Amino acid sequence: MTGQDAPRHYAPRWNGDSRSPAPAVGGERETLGAVLDWHRDTFALKCAGLPPELLSQRAIPPSTLSLHGLVRHLAGVERWWFRIQFAGEDLPLLHYSDEDPDQDFGVLDGDVDEAFALWRAECTHSRRITAAAGSLEETGIRRRTGEPISLRRILIDMIAEYARHNGHADLLREQLDGATGV
Repeated sequence: MTGQDAPRHYAPRWNGDSRSPAPAVGGERETLGAVLDWHRDTFALKCAGLPPELLSQRAIPPSTLSLHGLVRHLAGVERWWFRIQFAGEDLPLLHYSDEDPDQDFGVLDGDVDEAFALWRAECTHSRRITAAAGSLEETGIRRRTGEPISLRRILIDMIAEYARHNGHADLLREQLDGATGV
């Protein structure tokens, strides 16, 4: 204890926040998994309660970002890192081709609810793959370089990916309907 009082003012919580907090103590695997799930839940929370037309709105021009585009992007990222690179599954990429690499953000066709269902399904696959791994030291193969990459590094990179996009989601949501909160 430093003798300092805790601050009395904290950022407000998001209305309807039902996220489980990540453990304050625990093993590395448990902590990394919980923090990643907290970020996944944070993204879902930032999107909750908006109608499809607002989820698809590009609310901060000239950026092409939208919450619909972000969920499409995150579904693709989950598949890429966990299923394709780590588990070695032979699957097509989601919302990407070499001819049109920005399909996730640029082409907002399809049903928004289906996009969220696909993202949730990819998150479920990622959790299953993570749980089945014997340790954080297990490796997959980076498709770009052919070099090994550990599950630990993938989890850390995914936490960073979600943290970055949760910041985008914060800005988009505030612009769309004024909602803010941690």
